[in-house]
Amino acid sequence: MHVAVGFPLGLAALMCLGNILVAAVALSLWWAFPAEARPTLFSVFDVRVDDWATALVGGSVQIAVLGAVAWWVLPVLARVHARTCLAVLAQSAHERRLTERVDVLTKSRVGVVDAHGAELQRIERDLHDGTQARLVSIAMQLGIARESLADDPDTVATLIQQAHETAEEAMAELRTVLQTIYPPILADRGLGGALTALAARSSVPVHIEFADVGTLPAAAEAVAYYVIAEALTNVSKHAAATRASLRVERADDVLSVEVTDDGRGGADEGRGTGITGIRRRVAALDGTVRLDSPPGGPTTLAVRMPCAK
Repeated sequence: MHVAVGFPLGLAALMCLGNILVAAVALSLWWAFPAEARPTLFSVFDVRVDDWATALVGGSVQIAVLGAVAWWVLPVLARVHARTCLAVLAQSAHERRLTERVDVLTKSRVGVVDAHGAELQRIERDLHDGTQARLVSIAMQLGIARESLADDPDTVATLIQQAHETAEEAMAELRTVLQTIYPPILADRGLGGALTALAARSSVPVHIEFADVGTLPAAAEAVAYYVIAEALTNVSKHAAATRASLRVERADDVLSVEVTDDGRGGADEGRGTGITGIRRRVAALDGTVRLDSPPGGPTTLAVRMPCAK
């Protein structure tokens, strides 16, 4: 493109400016050239400068005409050339979409890494403050029981009972922590059964429309479960709703989740971390989240995410 456009336009500019220089030389120094090599004006007509009249009139006219062309026409040609280069070098619509997508994925990856780090810290804190403390208590109780085994059997029985109760509490806490990593109910009953259990535990009646979504990747299934669990929790705590509806369906390789309630609306993402957490989880799978919550309701949370194997 540069050869096709830049070369002829540049050649035209060079000829224009070069002929202005020729006219200036012919106007003042024509007499210094040999008779057979004197400059010519108006290339098309090949007017040879042999006297002062021709030099003064012809040189002045050529300088004026080409000067006007250089002043008004050459900038237009330069802009044409520049715009042509920009049009060729600029990103195509597909490249712009790809660049924007890379930016979005880069930001979502940073968010996912931060969320993953925070999740690991939470799990470590739960295990350290809960399960580990109870296991230490069990060890101490069993150690005291061993010391008292010969001298005080009644105390030993009490300590063993306490250790047994503490072990059950530790197991319950450990199950709770494990459920935050991957809900066992998903493996046992699938997404449909897990959502039925969520709806049963909700304080707001939930109407479920669950289409056959087939076999889903574990990551997509877990994200869908957590999104719906968080959405129903928000409905119960903040929406002042009397009923909610849940629709889950799959179109080709896209899983759609929609939670709607008849509450007061006006959901504000800045006042909590629930919706932000949902956005991070969905962004990790290259999905989208749309929250529609006008004052007075209803509130609709719509999530779409890829679910191809």
